[in-house]
Amino acid sequence: MDEEAQARVDVWKYAYGFDAMRVVKCVIELGLPNVLENHGSPMTLSQLSSAVGCPETSLYRILRFLTHNGIFKKLRNSTHDPASSVFYAQTPLSRLLTRDNMGPFVLLQAGPPGQQFGMSAKDLKAGKGSGLEAASSEDIIWNGEVDATYDKLFQEFLACHARASTKAITDDCPEAFQGIGRLVDVGGHEGTAVGMLVKAFPWIKGINFDRPEVVSGAPPIDGIEHVGGNMFESVPKADAVMLMWILHDWSDSLCIDILKKCKEAVPAEIGKVIIVEAVIDEEGGDEYTGARLALDMTVMATTVNGKERTAKEWGQLLDAAGFNRHTVKRMKAIESVIEAYP
Repeated sequence: MDEEAQARVDVWKYAYGFDAMRVVKCVIELGLPNVLENHGSPMTLSQLSSAVGCPETSLYRILRFLTHNGIFKKLRNSTHDPASSVFYAQTPLSRLLTRDNMGPFVLLQAGPPGQQFGMSAKDLKAGKGSGLEAASSEDIIWNGEVDATYDKLFQEFLACHARASTKAITDDCPEAFQGIGRLVDVGGHEGTAVGMLVKAFPWIKGINFDRPEVVSGAPPIDGIEHVGGNMFESVPKADAVMLMWILHDWSDSLCIDILKKCKEAVPAEIGKVIIVEAVIDEEGGDEYTGARLALDMTVMATTVNGKERTAKEWGQLLDAAGFNRHTVKRMKAIESVIEAYP
């Protein structure tokens, strides 16, 4: 791997470094290293869930991230019951995180509770990240009480991410846009991504679709029409609909609703929905696997029921939304391109 390619991998270690430490803080608060140490032998997910009072689904995601990073290890035992064939065990590193070792020091560095951002052990025990949390609305992330400076930074992040991801798409997956005359970018914010795509593939007419209050402030872009609306109600008609970093914010049930609206917007014979999202590989993976797992921790901390998904989970969503088939194209990036056909 050349220096530039390695830099594109390494930068994510710093981008998600804060979230990695928040996860370590949470497991110390939960007492996970102490539970394993006191038990004296490896434990199943079910046993650990009962011991620390955290739902299995969210604890699984956390352990997936931590075992990838060498904190705890996963062991397999031949048994007829898959749920009880996987055990989690201590490592020399996790032993240093017990409350009689370096655990309190790590907690101290996180600062007072009132100054901490993200998830906590209390959140996890209450169901955060489990998909079981009852909420009247899942869009809490968008209604956070942040000051103007932080909000401006968030808007800059959205544009920055759109540029990086779209460049990866045009470099690694240009064939996905062949034959598309009209493309809708759902949740496209100010139109950065679809604007770059229209420039790269000038035969495309682009529609930037987002909430009315968002597109009302979007700048004019050649070849782009800004359209306001609600993706849960309807999506503008087009040859193809693109969803870039949208679905990971929402629960499975709401993702299915969004995908059905997108499916209705494209022609059944030649249309498709293009999903640009991370695809988690739990076995093996590539140089971006660590960054994808860290992204899942960020999504767990900042959304109500959002999550990053495996290829199997993406397939289940698309089947439930009524798509006939789909393909997954890996890129030299965190994201993959999923093309779903009605």
